[in-house]
Amino acid sequence: MPPDTRMTRQQRGRLRLMLQACDGRNRGASYRAIAEAVFGTERVAADPWKTSPLRDRVIGLVEGGSGLIAGGYLRLFRHRRRP
Repeated sequence: MPPDTRMTRQQRGRLRLMLQACDGRNRGASYRAIAEAVFGTERVAADPWKTSPLRDRVIGLVEGGSGLIAGGYLRLFRHRRRP
């Protein structure tokens, strides 16, 4: 059986993080609480939260997960073609 080339390991990891972040947000968690769950409390506390790159990343993960839930997941079924 040939290897699955639809998604790379990094893409699968980001997809998992997007769904986890979106699930946390839908359950009422703050962006900071999501960041602490995903990246760890020490890493989040290392920078001021309002200007932290982790804050921007978590917001992007939640937005991406929301897009998947709204129907963007259908793109996952399309096979990525290699040139």
